[in-house]
Amino acid sequence: QVQLVESGGGLVQAGGSLRLSCAASGSVGTINRMGWYRQVPEKQRELVATITKRGSTNYADSVKGRFTISRDNAKNTVYLQMNNLKPEDTAVYYCNADIWFSTDDYWGQGTQVTVSS
Repeated sequence: QVQLVESGGGLVQAGGSLRLSCAASGSVGTINRMGWYRQVPEKQRELVATITKRGSTNYADSVKGRFTISRDNAKNTVYLQMNNLKPEDTAVYYCNADIWFSTDDYWGQGTQVTVSS
């Protein structure tokens, strides 16, 4: 069992920055890939960025060059540095953890990011 808690969301003006954090607890040794996803009402949750335990990253085209995902394995924490935010980045951002040798995925409760124009 893994628990994920996101923090760092808020309301910012377009062009501003935020840094999201996701702290994992529980069976943290079972975690392989972690990532950030986002969702707006009545829309499917979409991938923002992922990072493996070793550090290989993957980004959605819409955030490349603006967002950076990183992780601190010693702290069992993944981060999302978001720069040059745009109104279309407004969403609830969710942390995700993929488990080794398992179909299980774990999700945090989400943190709201709102970008004003």
